[in-house]
Amino acid sequence: MNACTMFAWWGFNLWLPAYLSMAPEKGGLGLGPRTMSALVIFMQAGMWLGYVSFGFISDRLGRKRSYVGFLAVAAVFMLLYSRARQPLLLLALGPFVAFFGTGYFTGFGALTAELYPTAVRATAQGITYNTGRIVSAAAPFVVGSLAETRGFGFSFTLIAAAFLAATLFWTGIPETAGKALD
Repeated sequence: MNACTMFAWWGFNLWLPAYLSMAPEKGGLGLGPRTMSALVIFMQAGMWLGYVSFGFISDRLGRKRSYVGFLAVAAVFMLLYSRARQPLLLLALGPFVAFFGTGYFTGFGALTAELYPTAVRATAQGITYNTGRIVSAAAPFVVGSLAETRGFGFSFTLIAAAFLAATLFWTGIPETAGKALD
């Protein structure tokens, strides 16, 4: 699950400015620096709101439901974003992509801590988190290579698929809200 979320996050966020500003004949949208920067800033606002609200949402709805919901919605918004071409539509979608495609990270440490017994908690979290980081290191290369050969739309669809895969993996993880920890 973590490998998929980190792959999606790094693949999208690293290539987003290039996608927005690169010339259309090279697969980008050809937006000027001001427009591209404005779109990224609006996305950062959505990202911040996702970070600060995830804990409240997971306390209210439960850990599993919140994670699965955030990741599933991130997949949908990423797919929509990959098809959008108009700056106003990108402006409208961007904060939602960032909110759902980033907000779940706020809870990763706390939520995964609840999955493991105390005796192995730090080791298990370190292994799962850093395995995800290792896998996600390939994201910039994979997304960039696919964007060059198949277009950003295809690459961003792959990112949506990574969010969806993370959603499916998380469905196998038990709910921990309100349960006693070992």
